Amino acid sequence: MPSTTSVDTDAVRRSPRERLLEAAGELFYAEGVQSVGIDRVIERAGVAKASLYSAFGSKEELVRAYLDERHSRVLGRLRAAVDAVDPADPLARIVAVFDEQAEIFRAPDYHGCAFAAAAAGAPRGGRVDEAARAYRRDIRELFNELATAAGAADPPLLASQLQLLYDGGASAANLDRDPSIAGPVRAAAVSLIAASLHD
Repeated sequence: MPSTTSVDTDAVRRSPRERLLEAAGELFYAEGVQSVGIDRVIERAGVAKASLYSAFGSKEELVRAYLDERHSRVLGRLRAAVDAVDPADPLARIVAVFDEQAEIFRAPDYHGCAFAAAAAGAPRGGRVDEAARAYRRDIRELFNELATAAGAADPPLLASQLQLLYDGGASAANLDRDPSIAGPVRAAAVSLIAASLHD
């Protein structure tokens, strides 16, 4: 079991930027971007207020950095799930995205889509809105790549439909506090894929 001293040393070794980003990620996702002020992030990170402005310049930039980090992590997780499936089974590779999403739903601290939550209170065209749109573009592009590889009649259409299921599942799992919604979402995805391949 690590001693308190070693834990404190690890915290000190991380840069103020890393500590701020970690604290922001925890607080923003759990409580909402609009609900959490910078003073709480600074207190959780254990850094001086000047560190926040030095590293990010503003709360908006901190939120953008939090979303960019989450974007990278979620897309990496989804792509890893797809890559774990045999390329000779392109249908299973699409479904792997929904299977991985089901795992995300089961996390005890699941609070829905971080991008939808952050964008809901952000001005259109701002840095937070841009981050949410970039994430959505990458999710759609992932589905488009997979739909193309599967031989869908209209890959962009199927990608758009699958993204709607992905978004709706995330919203329902959060609002209903019901991770089992992943089952119907997966079944709907399988039906959509099958219909697309028989057009």
